[in-house]
Amino acid sequence: MREPVLELKGVTFTYPGADQPVLHNVSMRLVEGDFTAVIGSNGSGKSTLCKCFNGLIPHYYSGDFSGEAVICGLSSEGRSVAELSRHIGYVYQDFENQLVRPTVMDDVCFTPLNYGFADYKERGERALALTGLSELRNEFIWQLSGGQKHLLALAGALAMEPEILVIDEPVAQLDPQHARHIYEILRRLNVEYGKTIVVIEHHAEFIADYCRNVILMDNGSIRWQKPVREAMSSVDELLALGIYPPDVTQAAWMLQPGLRLGRLYPLNVGEGKACFIHRDKEVVPSVLFTNEVHLVEKEKEIVVQMKDVRLSYRTIHRTMNPVLNGIGLTLRRGESVALIGNNGAGKSSLMKLIAGMVRPTEGTVNVKGIKVNGLPPERLSGIVAYIFQNPEEMFIEDSVRKEIAYYLKARRLTDTEERVEQMLHAFRLSELAEQDARLLSGGQQRRVSLAIGAAIRPAVMLLDEPTANLDISTKQEMVKVLETLRGQVETVVIATHDMQLVAEWASRIIVMHQGRIIADGSKDEIFADGQLLQRAGLAQTPLMELSQMLGLPHICSSLEEFTQNVALQKEGPVHSGCCQTGA
Repeated sequence: MREPVLELKGVTFTYPGADQPVLHNVSMRLVEGDFTAVIGSNGSGKSTLCKCFNGLIPHYYSGDFSGEAVICGLSSEGRSVAELSRHIGYVYQDFENQLVRPTVMDDVCFTPLNYGFADYKERGERALALTGLSELRNEFIWQLSGGQKHLLALAGALAMEPEILVIDEPVAQLDPQHARHIYEILRRLNVEYGKTIVVIEHHAEFIADYCRNVILMDNGSIRWQKPVREAMSSVDELLALGIYPPDVTQAAWMLQPGLRLGRLYPLNVGEGKACFIHRDKEVVPSVLFTNEVHLVEKEKEIVVQMKDVRLSYRTIHRTMNPVLNGIGLTLRRGESVALIGNNGAGKSSLMKLIAGMVRPTEGTVNVKGIKVNGLPPERLSGIVAYIFQNPEEMFIEDSVRKEIAYYLKARRLTDTEERVEQMLHAFRLSELAEQDARLLSGGQQRRVSLAIGAAIRPAVMLLDEPTANLDISTKQEMVKVLETLRGQVETVVIATHDMQLVAEWASRIIVMHQGRIIADGSKDEIFADGQLLQRAGLAQTPLMELSQMLGLPHICSSLEEFTQNVALQKEGPVHSGCCQTGA
C-alpha cells in the first residue's frame, strides 16, 4: 500500500460575505505517485479545493473554515503557507505573476534562496534541466515565449523539490505542441521522480492520455474519485454537468446508445480506430473547396490590405529582433478569419499592426482605404476593435451597462443608449447589465468585452485568444457568440490555438510560423496537411485525425458530422463489442 501524501477530512469553507460554502464537507485522499485531474464546471470549487492543499486556505484567504488538511503527514493547522510550500509546489493559472526576477536563472533560484538553502543554485540548475530551460538560463524573462514562461513557473516550483505538484490549467494559452510538451514533462516527473501530480484541467484529451485518476467536483462537493477510463466513460453524467469527455469517447457513446450503462469507451484515436472499423482502409483524399468558392470571395470588398510588412523590435543589446517578415495579406468583407500558429509565430503582432497599436518597420497597412502606419490608435477606434486576451483589461466602470456605454460616450454618439440596449440583447447580457463586469465568470466577461467592441460597429474586430482559460462548455457557447458578431461587424479575425474553434467557426485559416504566413486556405486544405500543422506547432483534433484514418469523405470537425459519416459507411454498422476495453 502506498502512503497517503495528502488528505482532506470534512473540509468546509465559506468566503466572506457568501451565502453558501464554496466547499462543503469535502473528504479526499491522494497517495504517493498519483497523477490526478480535478474536473468540474465553472464555480464547482476546483481552484478553492486545491488552495486547501498548501494552506492558502485558510491561512491566506480569509473565511469560515472547518475540517482538516494533512499534507505529507503534517496538519495544515498552525503551519504557515511557507512551511507547507516545502512539500507542495503550486503553478497558478495566471503563472506570469509567479515570475518575479529579471532573468531565468535569477527567477528559478528565487524561492530556494529566500528559504536559505545553501544549494539554491544547484536546485535551480536541476529544475531548469528537468523543464528543458538550461540553455535559456541567462535570458531575460520578457524575451521568453508564453510556453517558456509557463515552464519557468513550473521550474520555480520544482526548485523547492516538493513531493506534490499542483498545476492549475497546465496548457492554457499554449499551442498544441507546447501543451503536449508540458504534459510530457509532468509524466516524466511522475514516473521517473515519483512526484504526485494534481492538475485542474478542462481538456479531456490530456486527462485521458496522462492522468490515472479523476476527481469530479460538483457544487462544492466531491461527487466521485475514479480511475481515468471509468471517469471519462461516465459520459451521461459528465455531459449533464457541462463537462465534455474526449471526442472519441463521445463518438462511441453516441453511436452505441443501447450499450451505455456501465460501458467503458475508447479514450484516444488509436482505440477509436479499432472501435469504429473492422479493418484498415485506404485513406480517401479530402474534398477541397473549389476555385469557384475562392472567386466569389475575391469579388468581395477589401477591408484590410498589408503589403510587404515587416516589424522588428530593438532589444536591450540594441540589436533588431525581427517579428514579422514580409507579410502580404488581403482581408475581405464577410470573412471569418482564424490566425493559427505556435507561440511566438507573430499572430498578435500582426493584429496589433492592423489596429494601429504598433507601427511597421517597413511596408504599408491599409484598413478601409486608410493608411494605418503611424496613425494614432484612437483615430481607428471606430473602424477597428481589438479585444484583449484578458477581458478584464478592458473594464474601467462599475457595471456592464456603463462599460458598453463608455466608449460610445467618449465618441459623443447620439444613439448611445439605443446601441447599449442592442448589445445587451445581442450578447445576452440584459440580466447582468447592472453587475460589475470584473465579478462575472470568464465566459460572461468575454461576452462583455465583445459587446464593448461591437457597440462601436467597427469594420474589423480582432480577438486575441477568445477562448483562453474557458471551460469546454463555455468555449462552445463562445462559438455562438462569435456567430452573433457576423451580423455586427464586416470582418472578424481571431488569433487562437483552439483547433476545435477554428474548425467549427472559420471560413478562412491563415497559418503563421516564425513571422511569416506559410499557408492560407480552407479548413479541409489546412487540416489535411499534417506536415504543415507539425511545422507550425499545431495538430489535428482527434476527430480530424480519425476522419482520415477511417477514410471518411472529408475531414470532420464536429461530433455530429463525424458520427453521421461513420454510420453511413457502406461496410456496415459500428462493431458492437470493440469498445469494451479494460480499465
